[in-house]
Amino acid sequence: MFNGIVYNQGIIKSLRKSPRYVKGSLVIEVSSNINFKKEDIGESVCCDGVCLTLIRIKKKSFLFYLSKETLKRSNFKNIKIGKRINIEKALLFGKKISGHYIQGHVDTTSVIKNIKIIDKSWVVKFSLNKKFKKYIVEKGSISINGVSLTVSKLNSQSFEVTIIPHTLKLTNLVKLKSKDIVNVEFDMIGKYLNKIYN
Repeated sequence: MFNGIVYNQGIIKSLRKSPRYVKGSLVIEVSSNINFKKEDIGESVCCDGVCLTLIRIKKKSFLFYLSKETLKRSNFKNIKIGKRINIEKALLFGKKISGHYIQGHVDTTSVIKNIKIIDKSWVVKFSLNKKFKKYIVEKGSISINGVSLTVSKLNSQSFEVTIIPHTLKLTNLVKLKSKDIVNVEFDMIGKYLNKIYN
């Protein structure tokens, strides 16, 4: 479980298919200043909004396994060496929750339609498949590339979020541009309530 408050980033160092894993899966190597210990191997880490399993630690990098399902659901299917990703370690019981609960189970991807800059903040408009509209509420929470954000506007085929300068400074969202594809996870509580009452 994560909360979408990102303080660390990493850069994709290598991509490889491994015969040790299922066909169609991938192992990625990420370089970052974030610290992991040997006992962290096997732990879940949120990488650009996707919950990945830490499988190996090197001196200045670490490796993650991506299943075929993860590649299908996320923008990692188009990942390239050199891409900067957001990284968040799993929450510790008793720690402050500043964002909202995020599972790292990406629901879908979305394409950026446009970006407007207003008083140094970014208003970003994303495409939305109509079947997912029921999971979004104006002023509700949403995860974009693992960052906890608030939905500022909702339309039939799009939604908007406002990203403040502080968030832009700490995350890879500052690198976003029109037509980029991002990972989206809808609010967990909303999804469960929708399932129960429909």
